[in-house]
Amino acid sequence: MGDAVAIARQNVDLYNAADWDRFKALLAPGATYEELSTQRRLGVDETIEAFKEWKRAFPDSKGTITKSIASGDDVVLEVTWNGTQTGEMRGPLGTVPPSGKRVNVRAVQVIKVQGDKIAGAQHYFDLMTLLQQIGALPTPAGASS
Repeated sequence: MGDAVAIARQNVDLYNAADWDRFKALLAPGATYEELSTQRRLGVDETIEAFKEWKRAFPDSKGTITKSIASGDDVVLEVTWNGTQTGEMRGPLGTVPPSGKRVNVRAVQVIKVQGDKIAGAQHYFDLMTLLQQIGALPTPAGASS
């Protein structure tokens, strides 16, 4: 088994680089990705397409890992996502046109590593804040974004 944290961190690094071939190679056959905020549960090919879609909506988006914790083959990453929405964002509320606005969204990924591959991931992020930051939803009175 390789270093589980190093393997898990590659998913953010490969997203940042938009290296979809290496990203797909990092996923074990049958791997699943759950994006809890959008209620999507995806297989390998659908996961790559979802990540490409995020990159099209936020071409300059980057994830910064701020903390990692591992227990055996289970890894938890705290990630801060930053980027500018210059493309259409397709999601659970329909299509949001480009806003030109920057986002800063904190997230957590819970990743299951098998050998040198990612076998599964759950991604928790604050979709409400993201939508407020791009102007797709109003910011509640008294809330900070």
